[in-house]
Amino acid sequence: MFRITRQTDYAVRVVLALAQHPLGTRVTTRTIQESMQIPQAFLQRIVAQLAQSQLIKTFPGRNGGLALSRPAEEITLRDIVVSIEGPVIISECIEGNDFCPFESHCPVRRRWGRLQSVILKELSSTNFAMLAKEVIG
Repeated sequence: MFRITRQTDYAVRVVLALAQHPLGTRVTTRTIQESMQIPQAFLQRIVAQLAQSQLIKTFPGRNGGLALSRPAEEITLRDIVVSIEGPVIISECIEGNDFCPFESHCPVRRRWGRLQSVILKELSSTNFAMLAKEVIG
């Protein structure tokens, strides 16, 4: 079953919490944890992955916190999914790695490919500025 994991859901919440503030605003992990109801154990791993993917910046210390690394308009749902889950592939058969002996003439493979395109288009066209406006508005 194709499913977004809880870790990805929490990562989306982290970035959404940051997107609700002007670029460069530092938000404490405690604030994010409480407002987005993310368990501390998950939050630390997610922050590390998002920082490694250069989607957020971390600032240690007393006046530290987290901030987006670029404008919310430039960060998409696809960026988060790929950061946490890796490439979005709904079926191995559409990767084209000679996985299936029927791939060159399979009618199902074409449908999987179209479905994947729709999913990727939606993930790529949804940015966090849009999502933040929906929360506020």
